[in-house]
Amino acid sequence: MGTCPKVSQTAQTNQEARMKIITVVGARPQFIKAAAVSRAFRNYPDIQELIVHTGQHFDHNMSDVFFKEMDIPHPHYNLQVQGLSHAAMTGQMMEKLEAVLEKEKPDAVMVYGDTNSTLAGALTAKKMHIKVIHVEAGLRSHNMRMPEEVNRILTDRISDILFVPTQHAMDILKQEGFENFDCKIFLSGDVMEDSAIHYAKKAAAESTILQQLGLQQNKYCLATIHRQENTDEPGRLLNIIEALNEINNHMPVVLPLHPRTRKKLKTLHIEPAFAIIDPVGYLDMMQLLQHTRLVITDSGGLQKESFFFSKFCIILREQSEWVELLEYGYNFLASSEKEKIVGTFHILADRKFEKQHNFYGGGTASEYIAGTLHQLQLK
Repeated sequence: MGTCPKVSQTAQTNQEARMKIITVVGARPQFIKAAAVSRAFRNYPDIQELIVHTGQHFDHNMSDVFFKEMDIPHPHYNLQVQGLSHAAMTGQMMEKLEAVLEKEKPDAVMVYGDTNSTLAGALTAKKMHIKVIHVEAGLRSHNMRMPEEVNRILTDRISDILFVPTQHAMDILKQEGFENFDCKIFLSGDVMEDSAIHYAKKAAAESTILQQLGLQQNKYCLATIHRQENTDEPGRLLNIIEALNEINNHMPVVLPLHPRTRKKLKTLHIEPAFAIIDPVGYLDMMQLLQHTRLVITDSGGLQKESFFFSKFCIILREQSEWVELLEYGYNFLASSEKEKIVGTFHILADRKFEKQHNFYGGGTASEYIAGTLHQLQLK
């Protein structure tokens, strides 16, 4: 059993709470989504939540300022596991989580999404006979080469309570036979929409990113590239940059880019002809997203956030978990094919976005989750 990390003073309060939930997160997007549910938990004094940060995505920007500005609860435990292979990372997380769970003896462990932290939290809890709650259950890319796909399938299968973001995800779980498993399944809506709505208002009041970059509202294209299959494959990376170069001839492109990928462009002698900026914080990204003309990305989260803010999205991948956005013509797959990326841009550049569907709950998912757990009383 691993050594139990030092616990903050706040973890020792509310010991009389009737139901204790430990939330395991490991990446900044998970903190932002978990914050929405944490806000909803405040309406239920009988629920005590402790937050464990595995450390999976070490981020210098995740400082005290980040938690204060985003109104996100500080983690009660930080396991500081990062920079390892998938297997080593997951194993170390499980060892350290076991110590935390043994000490805290929660009634349930809540995990989000599909990271190694998600799987480690679920596996550790299940082996200790602690109930597992999975938020964002039922998503599938049908690509088993993606580590995220393995994580989400395994986490779903061992979870006791599954909160599902969309009807399509509900249908997937039904097709996979989950109705025959010993678990409870709820169509909750998507907590990511809750967060987007909440932080968009904050971004509008606090972010000055448009003024800093000299961007005009609705007259630029926001792009992001971060997935390894795009950044680590020279041919794909070249195609994407050349496509963005051509699009930039018609509409300014802005690309927040990790320094590692920027260095790779230089090494490969790939010349961007558009604005590359350093990675931005969540509030600045929300502001850029709200006022862009359209989005080009390989990010799973940004695909949905584009829809939340009524923006078309060109996806630099072969498949997407958000099938409903493809089916109804809000998002478009282009992979790394230059002609397809540019051609889709020209089709969408002047098209009016008409949102005719509410796939994700409209901002009510967090309250639904908190209220449901309050009613279930997991003792």
